[in-house]
Amino acid sequence: MTTAEVSDEDFREVLAQTRHFVRTAVVPREQEILTDDRVPDDLREQAKKMGLFGYAIPQEWGGLGLDLAQDVELAMELGYTSLALRSMFGTNNGIAGQVLVGYGTDEQKSRWLEGIASGDVVASFALTEPGAGSNPSGLRTKAVRDGSPDDDPAWIITGQKQYITNAPTADLFVVFARTRPADANGAGIAVFLVPAETPGVEVGAKDKKMGQEGAWTADVNFSDVRVPGSALVGGSEDIGYRAAMTSLARGRVHIAALAVGTAQRALDESVSYAATATQGGTAIGEFQLVQAMIADQQTGVLAGRALVRDTARKWITEEDRRIAPSAAKLFCTEMVGKVADLAVQIHGGSGYMREVPVERIYRDVRLLRLYEGTSEIQRLIIGGGLVKAAQKR
Repeated sequence: MTTAEVSDEDFREVLAQTRHFVRTAVVPREQEILTDDRVPDDLREQAKKMGLFGYAIPQEWGGLGLDLAQDVELAMELGYTSLALRSMFGTNNGIAGQVLVGYGTDEQKSRWLEGIASGDVVASFALTEPGAGSNPSGLRTKAVRDGSPDDDPAWIITGQKQYITNAPTADLFVVFARTRPADANGAGIAVFLVPAETPGVEVGAKDKKMGQEGAWTADVNFSDVRVPGSALVGGSEDIGYRAAMTSLARGRVHIAALAVGTAQRALDESVSYAATATQGGTAIGEFQLVQAMIADQQTGVLAGRALVRDTARKWITEEDRRIAPSAAKLFCTEMVGKVADLAVQIHGGSGYMREVPVERIYRDVRLLRLYEGTSEIQRLIIGGGLVKAAQKR
C-alpha cells in the first residue's frame, strides 16, 4: 500500500479550487465550448496553472501526486461540466501518463514526465485500431527491428490507430504495437514513445462525434516510423500488454467517478427544473411520478459515489485491481445513462432542445459506456474473473 503524497488538508484545498474553477469559470461557458468545438485557450491556461495536467503524476516529476482515492474525488468535480475539459488533460494523467509512471525507464521519465505534468507536452494513448478496440489482443500495428546492432537498436512502426483522444494536439504518442505473434511467453505487444513530429506519423482529420464537443479525437497513421531503442517503454518488448491492461483498469475507476459527477449535474438540473417549471399552475416536482424519477436519479448517484470510493480504496491497498474497477465502470457509466435519460424526460420537450444542459449531457455520457472498454467487456472481465477464481480454489 502506498502513502498519499498529498495530505488530506492540502487535498481539500485542491478540491475546493477545482470545484470553484469548474462551477464559476467553466459551467458558464459550456455553450461556447459546444458551439466552437474547443476549450477556450484561457481555460486551458488556467487548468495548466492549477496543475490539472499533472494531478496524478508523482511530485518527483512535477505533478501534484494525487493517489487514486483523491483522483476520483477530483474526477467527480470535473464531471460536473463539459467532459471536454477533463478530456483535455485526461490522457496526461491517465492512460498515457500512467504507462510512463508505472513502466518507463528513469531516462524516459526524466525526458517526458515533467512536460506532461506541466501541460507543455500533450500525451496521447494510441492503442485502439480498426479490429482491436476493447480487446487489445487483436492488435495489428507492427514494430520490427530494422537490423541495427543490439547495442544501438531501432524499430520501424507501421499501422493505423483509430479514435485517438487528443491526437490533433498531441506532442507524444504512447503507441502499442505487436513485435511478434502471441506465444507462451506473452502477448507479443510492446509500447513505444513516438514524438508527434517523427517522420511517417500522420494525424487524420478531427472526428465528428455525437457529443463531447471540444474533446478531439482522430485517426493516426504510422508509415514506416523509425524510432530508436530508447523509445521502447521499460526497455522490454513484453511490457506493452501488461501496461495497457493496468493503465486501462486504473482509468476505468476514473471514468466511473467522472460518470458520477455528470450524473450529479443531471440530477441537479432535474431538481431545479422540477421545482420551478409548472404544469397547470402546479410545479411539476409536486407530481409523484416526477418525484419517482428524481428518486431513481438520486439513488443511482449515491450508489455510484459509494462504489467509486470503495473501488479506489481497493486499488490503493491492491486488494482488487481487476474485478472492482470493471464493476465500478460498468455500473456508473450505465447509471449515468439512465440518469441523463430521466433528466430529459423530466424536462419534457425542453430537454430535447440544444443549449439546454441535459440535452448535451444525454449525448456526452453515451461515450462513457464505450471507451476504456465497453460495458460488454467489463461484464466478461467480472464474470470470467469470478469463475476462474472459483475454479482455482
